[in-house]
Parts: sequence; C-alpha cells; structure tokens
Amino acid sequence: MLRNRLAIVLVTALAPAIWGTTYLVTTEMLPPHRPLLAAVIRCLPAGLLLIALTRTLPKGDWWWRALILGALNIGGFQALLFIAAYRLPGGIAATVGAVQPLITAALSAALLGDRLTLRTVLSGIAGVAGVSLLVLRANARLDAIGVVAALGGAVVMAFGVVLSKRWVSPAPLLATTGWQLTAGGLLLVPVTLLTEGAPPTHYTSDNVLGYAYLCLIGAALTYAMWFRGLRALPPTSLSFLSLLSPVVATVTGWLALDQDLSPLQALGAVVVLGSLIVAQTQRPRPTAAAPATQQTLSTPPVRETA
Repeated sequence: MLRNRLAIVLVTALAPAIWGTTYLVTTEMLPPHRPLLAAVIRCLPAGLLLIALTRTLPKGDWWWRALILGALNIGGFQALLFIAAYRLPGGIAATVGAVQPLITAALSAALLGDRLTLRTVLSGIAGVAGVSLLVLRANARLDAIGVVAALGGAVVMAFGVVLSKRWVSPAPLLATTGWQLTAGGLLLVPVTLLTEGAPPTHYTSDNVLGYAYLCLIGAALTYAMWFRGLRALPPTSLSFLSLLSPVVATVTGWLALDQDLSPLQALGAVVVLGSLIVAQTQRPRPTAAAPATQQTLSTPPVRETA
C-alpha cells in the first residue's frame, strides 16, 4: 500500500517538476512578449490530440463540468499566472502562488469534509517561506494588480483541484484531461487576441521545438499525470507537489543559464522539499460524518490508468 502510494506521488511529482522548465523554454526558445500565445499553443492542441486519441466526448452534465474545470485548472489559471508574471518580479509571483496548498487545504475542509490539521498549516507556511528564500529578492517591487492576479491564480487552481476531486468523470483519464485542456485553451484564444494581437507569421526551428515541448510534454503528458494523481491522492497532498516548480526553475536556471545559486537559496530549496515531504507522509484522517453522496463523488467509479 505504501509502495503504491509512493509510486503515485513520484509519478505525479514529475508534472510540476516538468512545469518548472517552462521558464527556461519560454525565455530561450519562444518568441518574446507572447506569453498567452504560448499558453494557447501549449493547451489547445494538446487537448484536441487527447480527444482524438480517445475518441470520447463529454456526455450530459460533463459538458458544463468540463468547461468549468477547464476554466479553473487551465484557462483562468494560465491567464492570471501570465498577468502576474508580467507585472511582478518572478520571486514575488512565485511566493504569492506558493499559498495554493494552504488555500486547497481550506477548501478541502469546507467542500470535501477533510480535516485541516496543524501539521498541514505549518507545512504550508514552511512551503511559502522556503519559496520566498529560494526566489525572492530584496529589491523586488510590488504591484497591486500583479499581486491580486498571483493570488487569484492560486485560488482558481485550488478550486479546480478540489472540484476535480469532487467531480470524478466516468470517462477515461486521457479523455477527461483532453476536455479540460481544450476548454481552457479555447477560453484563452479571445483573451490572447485582445491582449497580444494576431500571432506571428514566422517561426524559427527553436520556436517550433519549444512549442512542441510545451504542448506534448508540458501539457498532454504532465496534465494526464497530474489528474491521475488527483484521483488517487488527497487534494492537499497533491497541491504541495506544485512547490516543486520554483525549485526546478531555479535549478535549471543555475545549470543552463549560469545563474547564481546562493546558500540562502539552497536553504530555501531544502525547506520546500521538507514541507512537501511532511505533507506527503501525513496519513489522511477519516472525517467524522462524511455524507454518503460526497464519498461517492470522491471515489472514481472505474479504475483507469494514465
């Protein structure tokens, strides 16, 4: 049982770890000043590909559920993330976004009946502190809209994670992943056109390779692993794994771009890893009076593999 859980955690952790390479790919391989275009190309083709492979469309309530989940997990989160990235230094955006596990824990307690323990709260605070040590700079300047966007992104993603746990699709995992990526990508299209205009007409080979990586590896593969993990793990435990992204982003910047890595940043990485390990080793406690209908919604009706 423990080995199975550890395997699921390790595979799921690959998703935010791979997402941590997005900054490197975006800055080194993609056209400048086109963050939302990158999000659209990352999500929409990946979603359509998964739908084509599974040949499965939503049925009944899952048309609007897929739209809501796609808006929360993909479209809304990506839009707010890039707004924050444009208006804030990366360190502040990452630090504000690191509150997501705490928000997820609170929402899980409110909507799923999970217990909010002191251990979870302390682990969440340690995670925020570790990320701030890792990426925050003394000369970083605040921007109100950017901070609201970063916090909004964390809230939106937390709602998406909790609702994904409550609404478990009977369809194959890859199909459900495809629905969300497609819905989120379609919602991003008009926002991208309004804010960034028409896409470029010329792309270099590096641009093509970068977009292909973000689409196939950074979306189709990773979101399937992420949603598979969500079906097997408590939503709060899953959210703590997202703290791996700033760690990997910092390490790849150090290795590939020859960026400095100070002892304080190394300490921050250790604190982040410690907080998510503590969160993963906490045994979920059964709720005192969980409604039968809620338990049904929280348990996958069919067994599926990613």
